[in-house]
Amino acid sequence: MITSRAQVVVRYAETDMMGVVYHGNYLPWFEVGRTTLLREIGLVYRQLEADGYRLPVLEVSAKFFRPALYDDTITIVTTLREKPLLRIRLEYEVRRGEELLATGFTVHAFIDREGKPVRPPASAVRVFNEAFAAGQSELP
Repeated sequence: MITSRAQVVVRYAETDMMGVVYHGNYLPWFEVGRTTLLREIGLVYRQLEADGYRLPVLEVSAKFFRPALYDDTITIVTTLREKPLLRIRLEYEVRRGEELLATGFTVHAFIDREGKPVRPPASAVRVFNEAFAAGQSELP
């Protein structure tokens, strides 16, 4: 299991007239968490794309407990529990301090430039294997 943390300050544009974050804005925060985790283990998404691979979203879910508000500093906790084979599933917690605001997950498939499902590239498999073998449970 690998866990990463990323912080975001809620922008005014992400809120409604009551200062509450619009629910659709949690999905870009999930993306921040996902790309941060991948970067921290040494898998830069831009390089995956340059090598001809994509990770489209197959499934997304979010559950909301408390609202995030304008100017909150929130932490996106992203967890990768298993090494990916054809798909990668990431889980998210959105927190304001210790307070849990929302949870969610995304499932992505590895595809090539033509949109065909493929196994992750050898470079990505190596990175995932090293990260899990090193026991990197909590990244900076």
